[in-house]
Amino acid sequence: MSEKLGDLLRSWRQRRRASQLALALDAGISARHLSFVETGRAQPSRPLLLRLAEVLAVPLRERNRLLLAAGYAPVFAARSLDDPALAAARLAVERVLAGHEPYPALAVDRHWTLVMANRALGPMLEGVSAHLLEPPINVLRLGLHPEGLAPRILNFREWRAHLLARLQQQLEATGDAVIAGLIEELRGYPVAVGAAPVTGEDLGGVAVPLRLRVGEAELAFISTTTVFGTPLDLTLAELAIEAFFPANAATAQLLQRAAAR
Repeated sequence: MSEKLGDLLRSWRQRRRASQLALALDAGISARHLSFVETGRAQPSRPLLLRLAEVLAVPLRERNRLLLAAGYAPVFAARSLDDPALAAARLAVERVLAGHEPYPALAVDRHWTLVMANRALGPMLEGVSAHLLEPPINVLRLGLHPEGLAPRILNFREWRAHLLARLQQQLEATGDAVIAGLIEELRGYPVAVGAAPVTGEDLGGVAVPLRLRVGEAELAFISTTTVFGTPLDLTLAELAIEAFFPANAATAQLLQRAAAR
């Protein structure tokens, strides 16, 4: 059954908590015309529909869905990162990941599936069950599953709450059903007790650290997220690089010595 453009557009407007008047003003049209579009009494032009989607910050994948519902061809391509057209972008991701060594970094898609990682990630996965490392690898499942990193995350409750809050924000922004299912799955995992938090670093409440036991060492990281600034391709728009930085001098020294060996 084909989707109705008006219903889709209204759902995104309501998701963004925007009134018809506010959206119409931002898009440069009358509230009456917008009302007619939402009720199916008026057909928006392709440029107008894209302008409305831009104002509502609709993800590129969902903009294609709006276009199809209106009878227009989608405009945003969905290509593999291995596609020759994305060679420059792939090289940029590879350089960012390699340049971050000896600290771990990885690239994930919109559903947190691992796309690429640098060599520093491998030692962090010590003791993870083999079934969690079979492609496609979901990095959040890897982190919170009781057979994954969970038993070695020293501040597990804090880190788990942080990840679930990020996922909830992503769900509110995108309405992605896969993300909704992932949240439900992760919340169903048992909550690991974990050991006492790593001491010696004070982040001043500005970031939630990842405190991880690797062998006999206790490592502490803060993470950053990097995205492409002006993507027009679905793959690039949905790609994120998660880079982990040492949260204390001891972690930096341990990883630097390990890389030197």
